[in-house]
Amino acid sequence: MTIDVVNDQNEKVDALELSDDIFGGRVQTGLIWESVVHQHARERRGTHSTKTRGAVRGSGAKPWRQKGTGRARVGEVRNPLWRTGGTVFGPKPRSYAYRLPKRMTRGALRSALRQRILDDTVTVLERFTVSEPRTRLALDLLTRLGVSTKVLLVDVRPGENLERAARNLPDVSVVASNRLTARDVIGTGRVVASKDAMEHLARVLGS
Repeated sequence: MTIDVVNDQNEKVDALELSDDIFGGRVQTGLIWESVVHQHARERRGTHSTKTRGAVRGSGAKPWRQKGTGRARVGEVRNPLWRTGGTVFGPKPRSYAYRLPKRMTRGALRSALRQRILDDTVTVLERFTVSEPRTRLALDLLTRLGVSTKVLLVDVRPGENLERAARNLPDVSVVASNRLTARDVIGTGRVVASKDAMEHLARVLGS
């Protein structure tokens, strides 16, 4: 598989060979789904909480005697059966994170990149050339590349100028190649990656 490498003027300057074993073959949508769910679970705050019968306000005294009143027996007003009582088995603060095998994580990213390449929504840039941290420079670069949708910029080590120039643009995200996830790739309309970033991804995903 070969993909064109362009400069910041959107002119072809080189071609990058991509291994079919990594960026070819069948797209495993199930792996992508697993990876996205895993990342969402890790980011859940899990701060929900309910009060049990020991935490709600109210006396612990028995409201009336056990027998002889004709009413149902009850031990305290904090009883979960009462309107002002506690909650039984309600949610408590916890972490939703769980472990996903590294092979599944890499397989999901591999499949997400395959899908983007098949959709012809991956642009490989020779290098990101943003000389100053100005939003106008990042906007001009994307305009020359023909990007008019939600875009993900991927570099091995994104420079400070690039990050500061792009952070005020809506629907533009900058991420380092070693922190790239399947959710990042599949959740954007266009991927613009530097040549070094693609080579780095090819080495990592092929290992």
